[in-house]
Amino acid sequence: MTNFKLSTFTTINELSAASGIVHLNNLLYLISDSSTFLYQYNILKKKLSKIPLKLNGEENILKKDKPDFESITLFNNKLYIHGSGSTKNRETRITYNLENQNVKQKDVSKLYNKLQQLASITANDLNIEGTIITENSIYFFQRGTNSDSTNGIFIYDKISKTATFKIIALPKVQNIEVTFTDAILVQKTIYFLAAVENTSSTYLDGEILGSFIGKINLSTLELIIIQKISDTHKFEGITLFKKENNDLQFLICEDNDIAKAGSTLYLLEGFQ
Repeated sequence: MTNFKLSTFTTINELSAASGIVHLNNLLYLISDSSTFLYQYNILKKKLSKIPLKLNGEENILKKDKPDFESITLFNNKLYIHGSGSTKNRETRITYNLENQNVKQKDVSKLYNKLQQLASITANDLNIEGTIITENSIYFFQRGTNSDSTNGIFIYDKISKTATFKIIALPKVQNIEVTFTDAILVQKTIYFLAAVENTSSTYLDGEILGSFIGKINLSTLELIIIQKISDTHKFEGITLFKKENNDLQFLICEDNDIAKAGSTLYLLEGFQ
């Protein structure tokens, strides 16, 4: 285990239920699972801007109606934002072009249906919490539930349009499996967040029993290490903040499942 330090980085009062984060050039791009805005936070100016991802952006959307944007990733100067799946209104991908601010929306229900069949799970149990995009592949991080334990990674080949599924077994807390909440790629290593929540549903929230960070080898998809970083927080988004030689600093966001409560971002240091 590594000696890590977790500290408060900043609190954004105008943003609630942050579920994903990307750092780029002193800017943070954040999403909320109950909003159809992309949030841009200027670290130096401490200023938040809102970018509507749909014609009429909404916030604090009711659970039954929300798009449940849980993953945001950067590839080729575009931000890709995915809904989690499990219901029709959660099967959308948004692409935001950082060069021209163009927004594109795509229905990914056919792809999600393919993924759920591959993992032999029902539509209700599909729960995409993180994505990593490379030149040839897209990695979808499926958060398992207490009922089916299908925590793992879908690997979608962009060339052949085929996919595979790799189950990733993580530790248990009070006999409940730790499951993915986000992931990023740093060189050839996947850094992921995971949490343990006392619920058997992809729809309903439960008691938080802790959050973890870990590493997975990109080539083999084998687990390298996993370490608990909090007993009480539900961390849902991670991004690389600074890299100096082998020293990495990450920014982490928390979804407290409380509407209008503001979002606190945390700095994680010392985990290698």
